[in-house]
Amino acid sequence: MEAQPNKGSADTVGVLRIWILGVLVLGLLGTVVELVLLSHYEQPVQLVPVVLIVLALIVLAWHVMGHSTSSLRVLMWLMVLFVLAGFAGFAAHFYGSAEFQLDLEPSLSTWELLEKVARAKAPPLLAPGMMMQLGLLGLAYVYSDKRHQRS
Repeated sequence: MEAQPNKGSADTVGVLRIWILGVLVLGLLGTVVELVLLSHYEQPVQLVPVVLIVLALIVLAWHVMGHSTSSLRVLMWLMVLFVLAGFAGFAAHFYGSAEFQLDLEPSLSTWELLEKVARAKAPPLLAPGMMMQLGLLGLAYVYSDKRHQRS
């Protein structure tokens, strides 16, 4: 006699996947609106998160319409790029803020500089963390798909 899979846990995973997808889409939409309202496109490098978010929305629409393995694979790699872009954005925000602070006060010690950069409002040091969070949420969605689970 073959063991029956636990249907309750499969239903729970399906509901959680829908919630993850919903939170991901809301996060993407909210973040792109905020970036546009903040004119986060004045320099070419500032377009990276905007372009990644637009691509993610397109890939998610493709995935929702077809649920193909190809769309999941593209989404996975796109979410990896989100995480990498978050790290790169953190570095860019840090160096931009540090440069600005040193222009204002060239005599700052290393510790004072780190403190000022951490407290700076523009550019906000931890804002790129949103890209990392969205990327990790997208990866959670991808890896919760039964096609990615090992027997």
